Amino acid sequence: MTDNKPVQQPPSPDLGGEHAHRRKLDGGGRVHIDRPLPFLILAGHPDEPFSLARRVASISAASVIWPEVGGELAAAGAAAEVTLLLDHLADAYPKFLVIVLHDLPRDLSLHEESPRLEPFEFVLAASADPAAQDVVDTLHSALSELEIDLRVPEFRTQPLPPLPPALAEALDGREGISVLSLGIPQIHRIPGDPRRIYPQIYHQVESAIHDALLQAATHFIELAEHENDADTPRPHHRSLGRRRFVKAAKRADEALANISASFDFLLGISPINTVEAFEAFEAGKRGTPPDFHYRPLPISPDVVKRRLYDIDLRAVEDPVIEELFNEKRLELDQQLMMLQRRNTPAFRHVSLIQYGGVEPELLEVANRLLQAFAPGSEGSRDYVDAEGVQAAAERILARYTRRTPAFAIAETCLRADTGPGLMVSGRSLLISTATRVPSARVDPLLQHEISVHVLTYINGSQQGLGIFGAGLAGYEGLQEGLGVFAEFIVGGLTVARLRLLAARVLVVHAMLEGADFIACHRLLQAEHGFSSRGAFNIVARIFRSGGLTKDAIYLRGFRQVLRRVADGLSLDPLWYGKIAEHHVPVVEELEARGMLRPPVVTPEFLDRPDAQARLARLREGHSFIDLLKEPSPC
Repeated sequence: MTDNKPVQQPPSPDLGGEHAHRRKLDGGGRVHIDRPLPFLILAGHPDEPFSLARRVASISAASVIWPEVGGELAAAGAAAEVTLLLDHLADAYPKFLVIVLHDLPRDLSLHEESPRLEPFEFVLAASADPAAQDVVDTLHSALSELEIDLRVPEFRTQPLPPLPPALAEALDGREGISVLSLGIPQIHRIPGDPRRIYPQIYHQVESAIHDALLQAATHFIELAEHENDADTPRPHHRSLGRRRFVKAAKRADEALANISASFDFLLGISPINTVEAFEAFEAGKRGTPPDFHYRPLPISPDVVKRRLYDIDLRAVEDPVIEELFNEKRLELDQQLMMLQRRNTPAFRHVSLIQYGGVEPELLEVANRLLQAFAPGSEGSRDYVDAEGVQAAAERILARYTRRTPAFAIAETCLRADTGPGLMVSGRSLLISTATRVPSARVDPLLQHEISVHVLTYINGSQQGLGIFGAGLAGYEGLQEGLGVFAEFIVGGLTVARLRLLAARVLVVHAMLEGADFIACHRLLQAEHGFSSRGAFNIVARIFRSGGLTKDAIYLRGFRQVLRRVADGLSLDPLWYGKIAEHHVPVVEELEARGMLRPPVVTPEFLDRPDAQARLARLREGHSFIDLLKEPSPC
């Protein structure tokens, strides 16, 4: 019998190294210690898939798990590791919390057609010491906030259930040890089938329990520090999560990055003949929609999708990182779907899923801006060509490279196969050879493209996960909003530029309401005073590939940034990489955990006195429209 084999003494743990202490145990199971912490999560789990006790322990920063089917040998292997860990941490943490998780029995009377569900009841227990009794109340309170499918949990309190003898011996006689026990309901399991689950419920319960345990551990630390009269600021409970990425997370990140880098979505959906199409449009007296041509796709979307869903995201062992990866996978899936559907009516529908439409409030703002600012000539008529823009961009890149060597990878490229304007792809600023920019607009546009898009790529690429450089799902709205904000804060957001952003919103809305290319062109030219070329370029961007709603995000994103500034919130989290607004709490959590590095560089425009003055005025409550009317150095 394997139960009779002696358990070898495990090697002394290295808890101060670059990597987590992570080891397979005798008889099965695993230990994972991210760093020295005053708590440890233990879980013996049944021999069946989707054990929540095993899963919650395995995603925690400090855990020992073992299979119950391994019997005494597995429990003895776990006990040997627990003994070594407690001995190793005793001096640093005289007060220590042990949390024991176990899966509650299933209701075997249920079947798949049963009108009843698995009981939604947690079973709580704690050792008799005051700290454990206090902390179990925190755990109860945190779990009470859980609601799933309109169900809220019930709770039952009982005495501490017995541990396997070897583990009980490992804890017996130690001073300063508090013990919590949590029995986990099986509401994620489909009745009558031992191997099938409701995956969304599984993920919800897993995340909620993990968060509740971190709150309990945080409260325990507070109690221990108060007893020692330590004047230490209270940690955020999420800071007790993992600080290191496991190898599976690195592999998933690399796989997503490789897939993202295998195609350039914007180049793939953008016409290569915009200049010629405009000339033909004018020659036809603006009565025939343009015929756009596109690059052949360098990839097979079907093949790439198969690779995309071959990535095992459950193995990353971190619910927050897993959710970021899931979001990104869905975004890449939708981009590949749009590439498959170029120049078909379906393209527009997928675009609507990816980027959204035009909400009434945004449409109202766009109309108000076009009414408030009449068309007309603005500023200098001195224009800079593509080579001049490239030279100015190189000077800005040189300044950033002097501030941080990481910027040395950035580059500029002149492209004859893109429409007039600038575009960033990763570390590269792409400048159309057809570009002509008013001299007063060169610096604002480059601050938009380099000091936001390239900079956040560089900063994101310095993080432990490349996804922060490539862009978290839905990042484009906030990114473009920051870009427009950069133009504004340096005094270069002209009336013409603001009207252009508003016009894009109008055309996206008109397209979604059924207007064709000709009608949208006439809307801008006849009703809002745009030139024929200006109207054409706006409408072409939105009608490319069958109808792209992305251009509404510029004004929407700009308003998001303005609201953040007006509310007194910091812009600092926005420079860690390419993120969406809803990712700010994620960035703050990962930064608190130590999983993200501070940005290697921040935008140079924030150091300019005139930018600081405008930022202060916004925070005082002045509207950006009022500030636009003030004299500008540009």
